[in-house]
Formats: sequence, structure tokens, C-alpha cells
Amino acid sequence: MIRTEALDRLPVRTAVPALERALDDRGVAVLCAPPGTGKTTLVPLVLAGLTGDGPVRRVVVAEPRRIAARAAARRMAWLLGERPGGRVGFTVRGERVVGPDTVVEVVTTGVLLQRLQRDQELAGVDVVIIDECHERHLDADTVAAFLLDVREAIRPDLRLVAASATTDAEGWARLLGDAPVVEAEGVSYPVEVVWAPPARPVKPPHGMRVDPALLTHVAATVRRALGERDGDVLCFLPGVGEIARVAGQLAGVDAEVLQVHGRAPAAVQDAVLAGSSGVRRVVLATSVAESSLTVPGVRVVVDSGLAREPRTDHARGLSALTTVRASQAAGRQRAGRAGREAAGAVYRCWEQAEDGRLARFPAPEIKVADLAAFALQAACWGDPEASSLALLDPPPAGAMAAAREVLGAVGAVDAAGRVTDRGVRMSRLGLHPRLARALLDGAAEVGARRAAEVVALLSEEPPREYGDDLAAALRTARRGQDGYAGRWKQEVRRLSNQVDGGGSGFGPGPGSGSGSGKSPGSGVARGTSTGPHSGAAPRGSRSDDAVVGLVAALAFPERVARARGEGAFLMVSGTGAELGDSSRLRSAPWLAVAVADRPAHAASARVRLAAVVDEDTALLAAGRLRVRGEEVRWADGDVVARSVDRVGAVELAVRPLKQPDPGLVRGALVEGLEREGLGLLRWSRDSEQLRLRLAFLHRVVGAPWPDVSDGALLADPGAWLEPELSRARRRADLGRIDAGQALRRLLPWATGEAVRLDELAPERIEVPSGSRIRIEYGGEQPVLAVKLQELFGLAETPRVAGVPVLVHLLSPAGRPAAVTADLASFWQDGYKAVRAELRGRYPKHPWPEDPATVPATRYTSARLKRS
Repeated sequence: MIRTEALDRLPVRTAVPALERALDDRGVAVLCAPPGTGKTTLVPLVLAGLTGDGPVRRVVVAEPRRIAARAAARRMAWLLGERPGGRVGFTVRGERVVGPDTVVEVVTTGVLLQRLQRDQELAGVDVVIIDECHERHLDADTVAAFLLDVREAIRPDLRLVAASATTDAEGWARLLGDAPVVEAEGVSYPVEVVWAPPARPVKPPHGMRVDPALLTHVAATVRRALGERDGDVLCFLPGVGEIARVAGQLAGVDAEVLQVHGRAPAAVQDAVLAGSSGVRRVVLATSVAESSLTVPGVRVVVDSGLAREPRTDHARGLSALTTVRASQAAGRQRAGRAGREAAGAVYRCWEQAEDGRLARFPAPEIKVADLAAFALQAACWGDPEASSLALLDPPPAGAMAAAREVLGAVGAVDAAGRVTDRGVRMSRLGLHPRLARALLDGAAEVGARRAAEVVALLSEEPPREYGDDLAAALRTARRGQDGYAGRWKQEVRRLSNQVDGGGSGFGPGPGSGSGSGKSPGSGVARGTSTGPHSGAAPRGSRSDDAVVGLVAALAFPERVARARGEGAFLMVSGTGAELGDSSRLRSAPWLAVAVADRPAHAASARVRLAAVVDEDTALLAAGRLRVRGEEVRWADGDVVARSVDRVGAVELAVRPLKQPDPGLVRGALVEGLEREGLGLLRWSRDSEQLRLRLAFLHRVVGAPWPDVSDGALLADPGAWLEPELSRARRRADLGRIDAGQALRRLLPWATGEAVRLDELAPERIEVPSGSRIRIEYGGEQPVLAVKLQELFGLAETPRVAGVPVLVHLLSPAGRPAAVTADLASFWQDGYKAVRAELRGRYPKHPWPEDPATVPATRYTSARLKRS
């Protein structure tokens, strides 16, 4: 029986007519409705024709999280007076609850991606709703891009709704072709903001780490809120570990403490979403409760101010979630949970002054995440560059290049970036391409079941209490009875079936056909194994430790690491890695590192999860990174010539080379010059002056005078350093090269201009006294530093290549007395003041009233008379 009264109370009902008109007119729309208004539950039922007299349509609702997909389906089924699997069903990874009468199916965006790759037409589907699109999850952005392609090319009748919990919908409206924006007003009550920062400063988050002092403060704030306010308390924390820690610190409170996150057992999730049964509750939740779920009974929100976002260090091959400050938009969403049913309060665990400095919105996942899976989806879609996909934000070029490199290494794409049969099969597994490679190649080595066990561990990182030893974690999961172990066993079954049966693991959509045949992903491609022993029989005799190590190494060959002592390792990627002091893996000679993060400013990554491997396994998994050959390079300030056998950055064997290739030696010397500078050569004062003179002429006159900057000289060292450079063998040989003699090779001898060097940029100028004074060319103007008496009778400023020199007039003792670029003005105006100041200090030197009437001299007056 339909619960009409409950449906009528949902605020979004008033916006439904406008939404239906928009879809009738344009086929696309953006629906903005705050959490709790019914956009996720009422709208699909109305569009499917299940609550009125409209035609029955098949509707697919895409949710970003499994917990939200299950909850939405259960809520809609309840509103219809049914159970999931009737007219409303859901499909998430590893779980499918639909029936022959299902017309509204709630799926995760990942499931919808898989379905689109198999059947671009989405045969039998009339409407797709992308829910919570404001969260900017990568799968949601990709699904939207694919659906827009489908509407444009083959299904213009397919209706598309982007549903957002915020009013920041302009971008989505533009993306959907200036789609109409339909807004629904929510019923919200006043929410009082209580600023509750810690009494003492706490360390900012870095990596996955959160200062325990902050978590202690959050727990204390929850206790304070329980004492000061009525109703249930919803506390936002960044992750599962922090939820568990705060739950432990809330032991003994007069309330039921519940934990809501993606890993929570379904029974706990259902209990939280069902509402209170009379006992006051404290719900500790991740950001899943910001907008995807409605938690009844909440009157108070405690916000830690933290969230988790993906980050990828492409240079080191490390990808992980990292703890960040939650955005202002997230803060508003969280606070709004307290005013859903009545007036409430939010306790914010940071200073009010900090709030304005927070990011306005969370970073779009496409900007910060590992894009290997996205790149594989794009390649299967037929657009390897993702250049024609309609995306709110284009993927960063560097991240896409790194992703394509990974795909090439695992055999998912060919040299041109086109998806291979193997890549199609990998895309169907619902795994990151690295893990798909480990599953397929590992199954050929150890069997499908054992490979699936390890990959299931890697696809959802086990709880911290399982430890950092991957093999030990496998044994714990096998005998475990906790929620993680249950999900792990379910995933093992799914992956085993995938490898053995080649199925998709997701099942077809309601009414779906066999596909359009237009996608390169149509049909399951078996592909070929590229594992170390392709086609070999599984090795059932391997121990668990050997199996775990092999499969982990196949997934992350760049993270295979060799011991350096004291719990320190070097990964083949070149990144250092360290184990915790209590780790049982510290004595291992080699590790396959599965999970690691690198804290800010740390030299090495911290190993979170790894497996012991032997050298043979390490080299098999990372074989494509192995290089043998001569290595001549600049290291530690000199040329180092060695014969090296290495895998990535890990050196296996090294011996010195007695007769290295001269070309390689020359290249190493050039590398040394680039790294340490041209100071490695012999520079006399004359050499330095010659370089300054040439630089002056290049700037003032231009061609044919050469550019002698560091960049220009190092760009073509052969033009001026040969043959000495090719004869050199080490650093000391560079120090014997006369830089001035080498520079003269760059003079424009061919044009005959070289002979004019001393004319255009003379090294010295003869002044009226007869002295030849050196000109300094280092500044904007050439500088002539000369005693004032030596210029008597010189009316005009000397010029060099048409540029007046800057004259530094010196006292008889050689100290600066005046600076001028206009001698005529100096003699007329400045000389009198200088004469008045210096004649008493230097009475033995001539100080005529009219310097133009006496001969220039460098001597005293008495010496001048004698001569």
C-alpha cells in the first residue's frame, strides 16, 4: 500500500511539475533540492509513473556510494509499501536486488559505468538521474559525459536529470546544454553555530594522520553537546579509524553510539537510517552523511572540520586518501543536518576566524585523483584522450599521461592508446587497472581463487588492527567474523567468478538488450595473460606468503622495495620507504609495498601494508623496469662510470668501467656543467672580462655577436668547448680548459667582425693622462673608474659601441668622489663642489679652478712641475 501521506509531506513535490515540463520540453534538467526534501526518493517514483496516472517508465538512479544506493532503494520501496526487489530494486558491486517488475533501479555510478560500456543504448531505460552530482565524484562526472554522448548520438529520447543538494548548479546546466534548473525549497529550521575550537593548538592533518589531541577534543565536544542540547548527535569525522577512536573515547556516555561509513555492516546502517527507538543516539559518520543519507532524530551536529580526499603523487607512484580541511560548502551541508526536523545547533571544532579561509568547495576528484581507471574507461568508450567528453573540468594533462603509461604497462592499451582486448576485460572487473592486472596475471600463476583473495584485500584496505603484513591480514580475513571479513569474502567470490567465468559481476539492467555493438567494450574479451609464466598451470604448492607477495608485486611493480637496513627500504620507483618500529616485516630482504603514504616534507614514504617477497619474485613482477648496461653519469661532483644491473632505482650489481664509451663520458661532463655551472672551467680575470664584453655587444649590437649566457653556452657546448671537451675524462680535466680561449671560438670570424672586438668593446680606454684604464662591463653601462685629475681636459664622456660609459671619478687615494655619465655637466656644475671638498684633504694634488686649461696627470703638483 502506497504511503500517500508520507509522499505528500516531501517538500520536493512542489517542484515536480516544473521538472516534468523541463524533461518534456528539453529532455534534460538540473534539480536543486536540499537534503531531506525527497529528491532521491519521490522524484524517481514520480518519473517512473508509480505514484500517479502517468505512463510507466524505467528509471535508473545513480548514487555515489553503496550505502546511499541501498538506503534510497529501501526508502522508495517502503513508500510504495513494498520490499526492495519489487518495483524498486538496487544493484551495487557484489549485490543485486531486482525482480521482473522492477522499474526503478538504484545503482552506484560505478555500476552504471560498467552497464554503459556493455550497452551504450541503455535499452529499456527511459530516465537516468545522477544524484548528488555536486560532490564531483569522478565516476559521476564520467557517467554524465558518457550519457551526453549517448543522447547526442543514439538516444535523443533518453531523459537525463542531474540532481544536486546545493544551488551551485550553473556548471551542470551549461554542461547539459543550458538545461533548465528546477529548484525545490527545503524545510529547514534555525541552526545555532557554536564555535568550539580546542583549548590548545593541534597539529594540522597530513597524509592520513589526524592529531589525537583533536580527536580527544571532538569526543569532549560530543559529551558537551549531549549535556547542553536535546536530541540525537551527528558527529562528522574524516574516516573509519577516527570514528573508531572517538567511539572508544565515548564509552560510558548515556547514549547509543553508532558508526556510519561505507564499511559499516548493513544492519548498523539500517538501524541508523531507521531512526531512534527511544534511546538517545550519537551517530559518528564520515562525509557520507552530508547529503547522501538522511539520519532521523538529529538535533545537534559536531563537526571536526576534516574530510578525506584522494591524492596522487605521480612522480613516486603513490596514491592514497589524504586528510584535508573540509570546504565551506561541506560545512554548510553538515550544519544543515541539525535543522532538518526542528531547530538545532552545530558545534564547529575550529576557530571562527579560520572559517573564511577554507576552500569554498571540495576539489573535483578529476583534478586530484589517480586517473588510470578513468583513462581506461575513456579508452573503452573510444576516446583515449578524453578530449571530446563533456566534462565540467578537463583531466590534468600530467595525470592523464601518467595514467596512460600505467595502462600501457599492464597491457590495457596499445602504443597508440587504443584499448586492447585485455584492456576491455580488465575494465569489466570493477577494479583499478593495476589490480585487474594482478588478478588476471596472478590467476595464471596461483589460481583464480588465491589471486582473488589477495586482490580483494588490496581493493579495500583492511582495518588497521589487521596489521601491516599483507599475508597475516589474509589469514585474519579468512577466519574473521567482522564486517570487513564478510565483505572481503563476498568480493573474493565475485572476483573468482569473474576470472573463471569471464562475467561482468554486475548483471544487465532491467530490460537491457545485448548492446549496440558500437563500443569497443562490447562482448567479453578473454585477452591474453602477460604474467611471468603466461599460460602456465597454477602453482598450488606456493605458500600464502609467496602468493600474497607475488600478487601484490604484480599490482604495484614500482613499489617493489629492497632493504637498506634499520627498517628502511628503497622502492624501484626511487622513493624511500620505512616500516614502523614494531613491524614484523623489518627484517625482510625485499617487500612488495601495497599501501604507503608520504607525509608532507618527509623524505620517505610510510609503509601501511606490504608483503615479503624474494628477489626472484621481485624481479619477475618488475621485470619491465630492469635495465642492464653501461652507466656513465655525473654523480657526487665527478664522472662515475659503471656497469649496472638495476631494476628501477634499485641496483642489483655494479662494477666500475675501465674504458667507458667516450660519448657517454662527454655526456656526463655536460651534465656536470649543467648541474654545477660553468665555474668548473678555468676562468681567469681576462676570460671573465671577455665574456662580459661579448655579453655587452650581444645586448647592444646584437648579431653577429654571440649570446654567452649560461643557457646559451650550455645549449651547444660543442660550439666552443671542442676539442677539449671530448678529450676530458673527469672533473679535473674540465678545470684545465681555458674558458677565455674557448669563448674566442664564438667570435664572428666568418663575417670578419671578430677583428672589431677591441674597437667596439675595448678592454681598456686611454685617458688624457696617458693611462690605459680597464673598463668594467658587468652592469647596464660600461664603467670607467679613474682618478679625477687624469681626465682634466676631457670635455665629453667616452662612448663604447655608442653607449656612454659611466664614469666613476676617484680621489687621489682611489676613493669614489663622484659618478657621472655626462662629463660636460660635471665640469660645469659638479666639479666645484668636489674641488671644495677634496682640495684641503689632498693639497699636494692639482685642483685648478678651470680643469680644461691644465694638463691631465696622475701625479702630485710637485712631481708635475719637475716633469
